[in-house]
Amino acid sequence: MKSKFGFILVKPQLGENIGACARSMKNFGFSKLYIVDPKINFPNHKTKATSVGAYDIIKKARVFNKIENAINPFNLIISLSARRRDINKKHISLSEFQNIIKKKNLNIGLMFGPEASGLSNKDLSFSNYIFQIPTSSKFKSLNLSHSLTLTCFEIFKVLSKKKINKKTLDLKLSSKSKILSVVNHLISLLEKKDFFIPEEKRHSMILNINNLIYRLEPNDKELRILSSIISTLSKK
Repeated sequence: MKSKFGFILVKPQLGENIGACARSMKNFGFSKLYIVDPKINFPNHKTKATSVGAYDIIKKARVFNKIENAINPFNLIISLSARRRDINKKHISLSEFQNIIKKKNLNIGLMFGPEASGLSNKDLSFSNYIFQIPTSSKFKSLNLSHSLTLTCFEIFKVLSKKKINKKTLDLKLSSKSKILSVVNHLISLLEKKDFFIPEEKRHSMILNINNLIYRLEPNDKELRILSSIISTLSKK
């Protein structure tokens, strides 16, 4: 069941942090590491040194230049943020996080931002939920590898418990790659209709479209219906 989880590091800045993340992942039985636009030559000697016995995870890590490509294998994305954001996404509690990771038939991506700034609002727009690790209200500044370690531990605890109630309804959600196709289709049709006017608002309008659609949890049938509705409404 641990194979359904992947850890996505967006624009990591320090090789030693990436290595420490890989080490933590291996401690808890995880192996899928995805890296988006690293700000170092990856992997470097510091990555190898801090990964210790987990260099096999570093060697198998997949590197992408865009978040959209990194999230494609997953049905559901949970972003980690040290602070609450003014963005139209559900911020989940620890208990809600634990309930989500219990679900079967889901490939879940856990997304972490760069050390200095964390995930941007655009990065967060690709997620279903935002999870803030509970810490003291007086100081909220976890290192990237610390955040990932705590997340791995929470998942490990949940999966190590006795079998989950089998009556839980597990719906097979569409992958992010299929959702991306619908989003691109919608944006293409809107561009033909000169929807993104004025031009200076185009970026924020697309961001809102991402926030709206990526937070949905449709199955393949629902996504096909949505795509058909969009196509039908675009016709004369």
